Amino acid sequence: MQSLYRTVYGWLVAKVGLKAIKYALASAVSVVVTEVVLFLVFGAFRLFSAEVSNIVATGVAAVPSYYLNRNWAWGKSGKSHFLREIVPFWTLAFIGLALSLITVGLAQSFAQAHGLSHLMDALFVNFASLVAFGVVWIGKFFIFNIWLFVETPSSEVGPL
Repeated sequence: MQSLYRTVYGWLVAKVGLKAIKYALASAVSVVVTEVVLFLVFGAFRLFSAEVSNIVATGVAAVPSYYLNRNWAWGKSGKSHFLREIVPFWTLAFIGLALSLITVGLAQSFAQAHGLSHLMDALFVNFASLVAFGVVWIGKFFIFNIWLFVETPSSEVGPL
């Protein structure tokens, strides 16, 4: 079994790259956090509407996502650069959120129009959120890899 693991891991690193694997794993953590928070806030406790619950879930999941991607996937350490890292990261998170809000609203409208139970409504909302963020997932990898978390010489990094 260990030989199979090494073979698969070696193939993935060679074909996909270690950053891509770590990005995928960090994204998996983010997806789990988002989906659990969304289901709890909207589905189980009914604290907010589907859209507000989606905003809360995205905000909660974005924090560990940022640090997992920056520190673990791209190996960056030290203070984050506000304009080069934090602002673009949150901008991408809110682009994903905007798309997700549209799909969540459509999913909830569909569920309500068809008289589905709250549980089915919550499952539709979770699925819609997942699909929306999946659409922007690949684009984010390239943005993170090419622009956001690139190494810059320390003389280029300003005080922000």
